Amino acid sequence: MKKTFYTYLLLAYTCFSVMAQQRAPYVISPDVHPDHSVTFNFNAPNAKEVMLDGQFFDKPQPLAKDANGVWSITVPYIKPDIYPYCFVVDGNNIADPNNTYIFANERFKFSLVDIPGDKPLIHSLQNVPHGKISYRLYKSATLGTTRQLLVYTPPGFVANGKKKYPVLYLIHGGSDTEETWTKVGRANLIADNLIAQHKMVPMIIVMPYAAVGFRKDAVIHEMMNDVIPFTQANYPTYTDSRHRAIAGFSVGGGQTLDIAFTNLNKFAYVAAYAPYPETEEFRSIFGADFKPNAAQVNKQLKLFSISVGTEDFLHDSVVKNLAMFKEKGINVTPQIVSGGHTWMNCKLYLSTTLPKLFK
Repeated sequence: MKKTFYTYLLLAYTCFSVMAQQRAPYVISPDVHPDHSVTFNFNAPNAKEVMLDGQFFDKPQPLAKDANGVWSITVPYIKPDIYPYCFVVDGNNIADPNNTYIFANERFKFSLVDIPGDKPLIHSLQNVPHGKISYRLYKSATLGTTRQLLVYTPPGFVANGKKKYPVLYLIHGGSDTEETWTKVGRANLIADNLIAQHKMVPMIIVMPYAAVGFRKDAVIHEMMNDVIPFTQANYPTYTDSRHRAIAGFSVGGGQTLDIAFTNLNKFAYVAAYAPYPETEEFRSIFGADFKPNAAQVNKQLKLFSISVGTEDFLHDSVVKNLAMFKEKGINVTPQIVSGGHTWMNCKLYLSTTLPKLFK
């Protein structure tokens, strides 16, 4: 009996040893260190080459492989922020399989690394009262389907209360989704922190899914006929233009200008972040026939700003459009910062805009 027991024990140990040898090495990635250096690891024993591509690099950098087939690189210092990155494995872009923090986008799948600052950054999770993000479905009569949007309600919000709130409609960039402003842009945490610092008016932020295919003017009609009416029917909001703002990034920045300037009596605050101008709607609205009543526009808009980074590939077109608006006599505030067409800059643009709304 004892011999049989030890035989089974030996077999179990042998099986466990074989399984342990076959099991892939335990990998932590990314590993963010206190000095703001970051180690990235990727298990690929059969790969011939692994590179790291991230918006903290000018170009992809090679990883070194150890005896267990784990490729690694330590980046000595990365400025605290949130950055997208991916591994390039034998020429193929791959998100970090050991990182559940994924960039919300329909065209590419990058991972995200959050490098905290020595002092809390404006987008960081802090010990302050927090608002709520709700996923809501609404009927889009414009597109003949049911669609999803996200709604941020500030701390202390009571759905059936008597208090009414102003609303910011916040539009994502091309190939992004309705989740990008929260999962990448941290709009909810930025708002929480600014409200706690008494730097912004508590407001509702509505983040719709702005991809509408190739239907001309659909994004304008959907915002005005579906998204805004849904918000006003389901949330205690003010319904006048003085309590309504719109902002967006890239393609969403261009859509922001399209929507605002075809419905000027509906918005008092307009902020376009690196707006993309190469759409049929944009060219149609702001082409040779664009002849606005500048005095009326300036009276209506309490804030009209356009932001862009000096290394942004849209920098020149933004500067050109800023000059166009000024030539038309429209008061526009430029925000030119360093950096490129990135969500690092988006967070900066948003955190600069929010304190200026509804004051």
